[in-house]
Parts: sequence; structure tokens; C-alpha cells
Amino acid sequence: MNAPTEAARRSALLPPATGAWQEGDPAGGRRWVELREPLPLEAGGELPGVRMAYETWGRPAADGSNAVLVLHALTGDSHVTGPPGPGHPTPGWWDGLIGPGRALDTDRWFVVAPNVLGGCQGTTGPSSYRTEGQRWGGAFPYLTTRDQTAAEAALADLLGIERWALVVGGSMGGMRALEWAVSSPARVDALLLLASTAAASAEQIAWSGIQLRAIRTDPNWRGGDYHDAGPGRGPHEGLGLARRLAHVTYRSEAELDTRFRRAPQGSEDPWRGGRYQVESYLDHHAAKLVRRFDAGSYVVLTEAMNGHDIGRGRGGTTAALRRVGARTLVAGVDSDRLYPLAQQRRLAAGIPGADRVRVVESPYGHDGFLIETEQVAALVAELVGG
Repeated sequence: MNAPTEAARRSALLPPATGAWQEGDPAGGRRWVELREPLPLEAGGELPGVRMAYETWGRPAADGSNAVLVLHALTGDSHVTGPPGPGHPTPGWWDGLIGPGRALDTDRWFVVAPNVLGGCQGTTGPSSYRTEGQRWGGAFPYLTTRDQTAAEAALADLLGIERWALVVGGSMGGMRALEWAVSSPARVDALLLLASTAAASAEQIAWSGIQLRAIRTDPNWRGGDYHDAGPGRGPHEGLGLARRLAHVTYRSEAELDTRFRRAPQGSEDPWRGGRYQVESYLDHHAAKLVRRFDAGSYVVLTEAMNGHDIGRGRGGTTAALRRVGARTLVAGVDSDRLYPLAQQRRLAAGIPGADRVRVVESPYGHDGFLIETEQVAALVAELVGG
């Protein structure tokens, strides 16, 4: 056999046009269901041929009373727990929360985690193929949080789950968890909302809008139709910039300063074009994301988050929150500057029985709800028992 050419070797080092899970990739722990009917969309029209990817842990009780729904944040997926491996480039994002003897004890609970509609890890999204055999790409429709929870409700129906013992989510996952409790109150027994809000704020929309602009102005965006462009030809610069900006908002100023100060990266000299350590840190996270995520999904999901408003068409936020009948805990992170505690206080004040906010103490900012697993486990135990 001929040795690989230098060009081939360079190409192998480049990230693919999309980091989405692709047909033919290892399934890992994923399973799939096809929705029986096209999904009507809140903004009009419908989405045909919807497939939902999900993972489960534990076994369902005969009476269906032990099902728990775990909903991921923006760049998460269905792989909540477990090691990295074929089909799963990263370890579970809440690995310490689920499993035998853990807060969501899989000897007791049947845990279900779907990949969100519009995502890129097995569920229908911009990188998926349409029924006509072409990628959705830039033609993928605008989604709302309500569309996403409607797809999850259809998944629950197909799994035979009539009611969730607990629905839990943080950030974007918290938006969907809240939507579940408002739109389908009879299907949610208990609700844990972490670092989330009743409606996206102007500042949150502003930060997200800059990220969307970074992706859409990348020359390789091509109107969203880049998925088959080949290695190194996706909108990686735009997605990387979006990730850098987002990651700064996910952490706290104090944590970044304590961790990095003004130190240069290794022998690099910032006065001569080199980087500071904090810049190298952001570069690292950008490079990781472009290899495991899809820019089109980032756009679709960010737009859905910007459109999140639990009170839309329901007489306002106060009236909508009164629909929640689940036992509810609302928690926020004390150092979160993206979803500050004031937003969780408004949620707790409006949801019947959710009298006060539980505070997760963490130096890590918004990401604290992912990092402070022991504190989150205590909240789960408070809500549904340990």
C-alpha cells in the first residue's frame, strides 16, 4: 500500500466540517425512536421525520412510577453518565449523579436522558438528513422550547411513560424542565430547576446574539449548508469564537482571576504576539467543541433559548407559573453572572410551594450546577428522598 501523502496527513488533523454524530458512527449507549407523526411547530408548519436519540439507566417499575427525566444544557447530550468511548467523545456530564448508590440511584430509578430536538448527537437537527435524502442544513426550521418538550413528550409516549417521578434540568435543560411542568402538569410529580429562568433576559439574548453573529459571519457558514464541505471547511472560527465568549459567561470573574491571573502561556510573550494563559484556556475549549458539536445546532438551540418565555400566550409569567403542580425546588449558583440568583428567586416566588431558592455555593459561576455534584445530589435527595 502507498504511504499516506502529506496532504492526507494534514487533512486527518483537521476537524470535520461538523462535530455532529453521523450515520455509521458507533451508537454508544444511544437508542432511537421515530415519532409516529410530523411534529407541529409553535411558529407554524411542522417538522417531518423526527428521530429522537436517548439513553437510559436502571429499569422501569411495573407501574411506571420510577421514571426520571434528565434534560441537558446547550452543548450537552444524552450521555449524562459513563466513560468516553466509541460514539461518546466525552465522559458523562453529570457522571457523579447517576448510578447505583448515587443521588439518582439506578437500583431505584429509571433514568431517561434525550438528546434535544435540534441537537447534533443523534436527534433530528440541522446535520440530519431530510426525508428527501438531503441534509437539513440552513433549511432547518426555527424551534422553540415548547417544540422541544413536545418532541420529548412524544418520546415518553413511545416509551410508555405516562408520568415522570422527577424532571430535572439546568440552564437550557431547566427551561425545558419548566416547560414540561407548565404545559403538562399532570405528567410531572417533582421538578428540580437549576440555574435557569422563566424567560430569557435582554442581557442573555445580547450575549447569545453576539455568538450567533460570530457563526453566521464565518465565510464557511455558507448559509448553514456546510456539512459535507470536508475536513477543515466548516464554520470553525465562528463556532470557536462563540464558544470562547460563552465560556467566559459560564465562569466567574473571581475564578478566572484566581486560576490564571495575568500569566503568559508557557514561554509565549503577550507583548510579542503570544497568549496569556486564560486565552490558551479559551482556545482549548473552542478546539474541543468544534470536534464534538455542530455549528447549525448551536444556532438552532441558542435561538430557542433566546425565545424562551414561559408566559407567552398564557397570560404572562405569573399565570403560567401558577400552572405548576409538581413538588418543586429552584436552585441557583451564588457566583452565576449569566443566570443570576434574582432570576431563580422570581421563579421560586411564582411557583406554588417553591417558597425559597436553594443556593449552590461555588466559585465556578454558571458552570457550578454541573461541577458541584454533591450539592446537586443533596437537592435531589431533598426532593425525592435519598
